[in-house]
Amino acid sequence: MSSASAPLVLLAAGGTGGHLFPAEALAVALEKRGVIVDLATDHRAAHYKFPARNVHLIPSATVRGHNPIALAKTGITLTLGIAKAWSLIGRIKPAAVVGFGGYPTVPPLLAASWRGVPTVLHEQNGVMGRANRALASRVTAIATSFPKLTRVDPALERKIMFTGNPVRPMVIEASRTPYVAPADGEKIRLLVFGGSQGARVMSEIVPKAIERIPAPLLARLAIVQQARAEDIAEVQGTYAQLGVAAEVAPFFADLPARMATAHLIIGRSGASTVAELSAIGRPSILVPLPHALDQDQFHNAGVLQDAGGAVRIEQRDFTPERLAAELSRLTTDPAALYQMAQAAKSAGAPDAAERLAELVIKIAGI
Repeated sequence: MSSASAPLVLLAAGGTGGHLFPAEALAVALEKRGVIVDLATDHRAAHYKFPARNVHLIPSATVRGHNPIALAKTGITLTLGIAKAWSLIGRIKPAAVVGFGGYPTVPPLLAASWRGVPTVLHEQNGVMGRANRALASRVTAIATSFPKLTRVDPALERKIMFTGNPVRPMVIEASRTPYVAPADGEKIRLLVFGGSQGARVMSEIVPKAIERIPAPLLARLAIVQQARAEDIAEVQGTYAQLGVAAEVAPFFADLPARMATAHLIIGRSGASTVAELSAIGRPSILVPLPHALDQDQFHNAGVLQDAGGAVRIEQRDFTPERLAAELSRLTTDPAALYQMAQAAKSAGAPDAAERLAELVIKIAGI
């Protein structure tokens, strides 16, 4: 099929990893099927290396609070975004538009629905977010990351299809590494991260928990930890004083590969993190981001905990004492770690990108 005759699908995703990673995985799966992909996003993703023919920046804004002036500015920005998306869709004529959540997906999906273009909405979390709830009644189909979606309008059930949350090719590659629990006397590899922007709570709690680990276990630990730039020196200093081998950095480009070599992972429970943990199959201690309006990370972590693949600790309970106890319990029980790894893997959907691509092609009629 020549590029001139190949169908085009427009993906719409906010400029964070949680939205861009599954969109990237779908782009790869669609291109394998001869489909051209364009991306509509916001300024945050302007320099992200996305596998698309063209990247279109669409104005968008998040609805926050009830301040009349702020709401008016948000309304104006979204209106401008819808106008630009309307023009874009009329010009490039996509066979379908696929949204991955967040307010940057609102203008392209609204414009597509008004133009009669087939639309697919992908919900990464276990509970539907505000932007997706606003769009759900207008789209052609809704794809979900988890078999059960919490707090869904029964009228939408007929649109819903479980596909799983697409993961990047590097995650699929990492998933081929089998889990091997640490044997007696071997190093125990601990990976700590807090999402694409890091998390101060990890820098505050994890080193203090490590201080409380019994000496024989402490000597076996090898830690890789993501930390904010301003926290790195303190975190490294604590581990150096304890004599613990540690690599601390603000970002790891090869995070999936590091997940594959870890014996135990401590992190947040964003949708992409949970999808990658389950695709690769690694035991974890998950600390959901607190105070989120939809409590999406709490629900995400619950899916892995219910499967037996994770321990969920709410942030109010995430103390050095509690974490030290969990680390001591898990790292001295290789059989438990192995069982958790297998349980996490059983909850995964490594073919999610392929399943979502087939749904998009069906909805688009291509």
